[in-house]
Amino acid sequence: MQLQLDEVRRLTGPNLLWNKPGAIVDVFISHGDGVSVVGCWQHWAGVILSEFGWQQDTTYRLHAQGANMALSAPLDALYTACGLAELAWDCCLAEMNNQPLPDWQHRLAELRLELAQEVNPALLSLVSSAKENNVTSLCDDDRVSLGMGASVSVWPVVALPKASAVNWRSFSDIPVAFITGTNGKSTSVRLAAEMAKAAGLVAGVTSTDFIRVGDDIIDHGDYSGPGGARMLLRDPRTDIAFLEVARGGLLRRGLPVERVEAALITNVASDHLGQYGINTLEALAEVKFMVSKGLNKKAVLVVNADNALVVNQALKTAKTLCWFSLDENNSLIKQQIESGGRAVFVRSGMLVYHADGRCEDVCSIVDIPMTFNGNALHNVENALGVVGLAKALQLPHDAIKSGLLNFGSNALDNPGRGNRYRVKGCDVIVDFAHNEHSVSAVVSMVNRMPAQKRIVMFSHAGDRSDDDIKSLTEAVIKLQPSAYVVSEIEHYLRGRVMGEIPALVQDILNNNGVPSQAIGISDTPLLGAQKAIKQAEPGDVILLFVLDQRDQVHQWLSDQSDVG
Repeated sequence: MQLQLDEVRRLTGPNLLWNKPGAIVDVFISHGDGVSVVGCWQHWAGVILSEFGWQQDTTYRLHAQGANMALSAPLDALYTACGLAELAWDCCLAEMNNQPLPDWQHRLAELRLELAQEVNPALLSLVSSAKENNVTSLCDDDRVSLGMGASVSVWPVVALPKASAVNWRSFSDIPVAFITGTNGKSTSVRLAAEMAKAAGLVAGVTSTDFIRVGDDIIDHGDYSGPGGARMLLRDPRTDIAFLEVARGGLLRRGLPVERVEAALITNVASDHLGQYGINTLEALAEVKFMVSKGLNKKAVLVVNADNALVVNQALKTAKTLCWFSLDENNSLIKQQIESGGRAVFVRSGMLVYHADGRCEDVCSIVDIPMTFNGNALHNVENALGVVGLAKALQLPHDAIKSGLLNFGSNALDNPGRGNRYRVKGCDVIVDFAHNEHSVSAVVSMVNRMPAQKRIVMFSHAGDRSDDDIKSLTEAVIKLQPSAYVVSEIEHYLRGRVMGEIPALVQDILNNNGVPSQAIGISDTPLLGAQKAIKQAEPGDVILLFVLDQRDQVHQWLSDQSDVG
């Protein structure tokens, strides 16, 4: 049997294993019985917790590569909990390998000293009182806040007020929604914010690209985890919040907020499998549906009726559902209408919302800029989902329609997602698609657009397996372009050497019947974009999958634009 510790980390919110805060140990197990390993860890966790004087629970999840094992802990002792969980693993590892046990009593003595430095009774009292008074509290290592938006108050974690001195009636929540899924998350939060803006609200957005309040981008970077949510909800300007919650943040820490008014799950498709013990699409779907744990009693879960993985999970939940579909004859849509439930769908080219036995036309699909005259079916799906979300948040109908009509396919409204330029009499489409599901969706869109011929530039990150790169490249081939440009992305080599990925892609293209003279290589995405457009003639469509240098590519295309 081979056993290896992967990671020990804190769980700060409801998570995949349960709804408790605590510590989680990720381990790899090969050539052995995972059940016996988990049993041994739980035995030692019990011994150590008993000796430590803690009464806490343990749980676990087995998967093909190993196990995730967790123990619960108070919010003011999560680092100590990590030490206890790892110590239990060290003792388990020694026992399973028939080796001498570590001096766990000595380590416990050290952890008691660490706990004395970590405990914060004032924090536990404040958080407990907040729950009793139905007030949202948000905690991190440095600060604690009560309320959201304009009502928020924030204190240093070392200088908290007594719960009895707090005016609990002064705090209130703002409407908050989770948006998750494999693809379409960033587009959805931005579109939702546009609808809220049309309703006269200052919308806050967290995403994998930036954190924004109204039109003010606070910072660029990946803010799809709890840290971004706290920053946004503590901003007094925020009237309504749309939180993109990605797989990584959900698995690392759990939900960023324990109570929200609505959630949207766009879709589930293959991406990032093999991390944190998530090895199957079914397990990935379970991760996405973690957002349902944060829904309050009256909240609505908006789900994709055209995605089988989403459907399978949604049918297991008791939450209030709003189904969306490209097809009004989808059986789930028909059932929802018959029962008077919530649904969003396409009927005769019109986006339609149904609730309480009444259908309501929202707007024509071709009038929504991001759908590219209805050719971008993935963005039609995004629009459907966001309408369901906006309705769940009770945004006005006119504001929802205005948001759809005013949200553009440009680098200002939706940077990196279906941005359209006009250069040399050609349509140029720039997209960030980087997994097979999203690449196929964009290729399908471009294939629907009229073109003399099509040209494509694309890249792959080095942490993709050879099989993944093959699948992604074959998805690009479905565009049937006259020319391919394969770009190196040095920033994302991730263990590979320069030239390795372009050579692999060229072999894949050749094996699929693409002649070598139709394949070009570039050192960067910017040079690749320039090479692709140099080959174009008026009436062509050029598709650029830009995974790096997005700002540089945007600036160059803007400078070359036929408009202005």
